[in-house]
Amino acid sequence: MLQKSRITSEVDFEQDGKHQGSLRLPHSVHRSAYGWIAIPIVVIKNGRGPNVLLTAGNHGDEYEGQLALMKLCQQLKPADVRGRIIMLTAANFPAAIAGLRTSPIDDLNLNRSFPGDPDGRPTAAIAHYIESELLPISDFLVDLHSGGSSLMYLPSALTRQVNDNRLAAKQLEMLKAFAAPISYCAAASHEDRTLLAAAERAEVAAIGTELGGSGTTSVHSLAVAEFGVRRVLKYLGSVPESDVGEDPTPTRVMEVSSSAYYVYAPDYGVWEPLADLGDDVKAGQPAAAVYCPQTPWREPVEAHFEHDGKIICRRVPGPVERGDCLFHLATDWSE
Repeated sequence: MLQKSRITSEVDFEQDGKHQGSLRLPHSVHRSAYGWIAIPIVVIKNGRGPNVLLTAGNHGDEYEGQLALMKLCQQLKPADVRGRIIMLTAANFPAAIAGLRTSPIDDLNLNRSFPGDPDGRPTAAIAHYIESELLPISDFLVDLHSGGSSLMYLPSALTRQVNDNRLAAKQLEMLKAFAAPISYCAAASHEDRTLLAAAERAEVAAIGTELGGSGTTSVHSLAVAEFGVRRVLKYLGSVPESDVGEDPTPTRVMEVSSSAYYVYAPDYGVWEPLADLGDDVKAGQPAAAVYCPQTPWREPVEAHFEHDGKIICRRVPGPVERGDCLFHLATDWSE
């Protein structure tokens, strides 16, 4: 069993009604000896029903989810809800306020910090609280992401491959309910530090999203986020009368099954994309050329696609370092 968190909550998770306040993360620093970081949390409970955890701001420069959950927590009333909805609109609050992927306090990535450490730096302590306190009282999780400042995605929802067939089936139904234009199942590989991995450990059915990116949002990506969350809540019976808009086009279910689906910068410099978001590409096809500003007479270094597939994500900034992700593919799912 995980050690008890040092984070305390101002809100009551068990009492019916709408409760809003802060999680208090102890943070003793030079300017504030007995201070704490206030992480916003909203809990809406009404009788018996599913327990749903909704998170955004896991990475602070991903805005679609933060906006969608801020709107939702303002709009939902206890009478709308069956069971309990817990909303963390800015899970890594210091990163969200700074507009950064990682926390400006400890430079840590929350989505690579699970299961966390109650006595660790702030990001590790947040991860530990979510895994030790929130996931055990949850049945379902929706963790809202986008590409942030460095990537741009076709609006997508995703889940992690799990060994539990019951959990896998429920997650697939949640993806279909969210109804993003593209949904994909990602290979778990060796990565066990994410929130979706933490959900699997807790036997919580979980999906995530990649809703856009480029350090901004759009009318389309925000609509996918807002209606997608409401459709999942309606499917789960959590908000049975929710307005979910017009019937969406069924999601295209895809998979990302190995590292060959990614293309990385082979050198330092400025990259030229040789394909674009949404393109269908073939293994061996040129993907990008990296030019060196210090030696402009030198021929560029090319990167190639290692797998057939559709480009669902591409890098945004022009400057690259060796190892930066340039493209991310997906292929149609084969059961």
